[in-house]
Amino acid sequence: MYDSLKGFRDVYPAEMAAYRQVIDEIETTARQYGFREITTPALEATEMYVDKSGEEIVEELYHFEDKGGRDVALTPELTPTVARMVVAKQQELSKPIKWVSTRPFWRYEQVQQGRFREFHQTNIDIFGSSEPTADAEILAVATDMLTGLGLSADDFDFRVSHRDILTGLLESFEADVDTQDAIRVVDKRAKIDRDEYVEGLTDAGLSLDQAEQFDEWLRAGDDDLDALAEMSGSEQVADAVANLEAVLAAAEDFGVREYCTISLTTARGFDYYTGVVFECFDSTGEVSRAVFGGGRYDDLIEGFGGEPTPAVGFAPGVMNSTLPLLLQRAGVWPEEAVSTDYYVLQVGDTRPVAARIARELRESGHVVEADVSDRSFGAQMGYADSINAETVVIVGENDLENDEVTVKDMASGEQTTAPVDAFPGDHERPTYGDFA
Repeated sequence: MYDSLKGFRDVYPAEMAAYRQVIDEIETTARQYGFREITTPALEATEMYVDKSGEEIVEELYHFEDKGGRDVALTPELTPTVARMVVAKQQELSKPIKWVSTRPFWRYEQVQQGRFREFHQTNIDIFGSSEPTADAEILAVATDMLTGLGLSADDFDFRVSHRDILTGLLESFEADVDTQDAIRVVDKRAKIDRDEYVEGLTDAGLSLDQAEQFDEWLRAGDDDLDALAEMSGSEQVADAVANLEAVLAAAEDFGVREYCTISLTTARGFDYYTGVVFECFDSTGEVSRAVFGGGRYDDLIEGFGGEPTPAVGFAPGVMNSTLPLLLQRAGVWPEEAVSTDYYVLQVGDTRPVAARIARELRESGHVVEADVSDRSFGAQMGYADSINAETVVIVGENDLENDEVTVKDMASGEQTTAPVDAFPGDHERPTYGDFA
């Protein structure tokens, strides 16, 4: 007997039915905004992740040498892959490029709430527009995905920030500051104690007083961005504030401003972010980690050898992640149950007629099962009940002698007969009520 590996899990049909509803809603919403589906490889060159994130990323990868002697890795995220894809056909692709993809990813990291070593994400990206409208559309499609799943403004909020505000504030000090290290510390602010947070900022190059001033500015900026730009005296901060306000104004026009809260301590830890960033959180705090996040990464395509191309996107985890935890907490997680429209039950030597009925029902788009195990009447009824069949069509020898089939409603237990030649006939979804 073998057990599944730590950080990996099996998903059986009933639970998978709930996941499928979530994935379908998210993908349908993306399509409504004009995002086009792509598919991508499960393996990429390990070097691609090292070049993007540094040698330390190797510790988080499932990587190995393949039979051709190449060092390859199971993909831990999609952003480098789509950047590579854009570069490969940059001159051929109409802009803006709007792509969506749902697929599994793998990271060798500590297993915890909503975090597994194999997980599924839906990635939504826009390439080729630097306009605030593009950022706002990302916030809008994210909102519509969540509200389409049954969540409300009481269930979640987007904590929105701007990386250039953080960079501008840090560079306004007369100090040799490693801005990327400092931003990584800000990203951990809610997860570490105050002393560790301040120590991290000083390790990045700020003095103790500067670290305190920097944190005070971040908190003040949540309430008054314009005052923050004036206090810092930084042109970079002023420009970033104007950009963030433009994004939020567009979000207002798109009807999603109420879901957005300014939070300058929201930093996103990845170095490639360049502008507006955001993270989605459970408003009640019961799901303690970010549900998902995203933002602008205008330099990544150029970093992969392409022409300068602005980009913005986000990636909700749809399986083995925190989004299902939020839906469960809010009481809107889909029912974990399989469903079947029809079960065609055979009694005696009736297979030709039963097969014809099943085939015609499937041609109308219904989910239909029929016996493939030569079971008794009782066993077939028990199976039909176990798969939540809505209607059972009984094709028995005695019925056929009368040119009839029996139509049984499984919820009520009521049944009636229908002419065999008229079933399913012209009925789009024939049920007990059509013949009673």
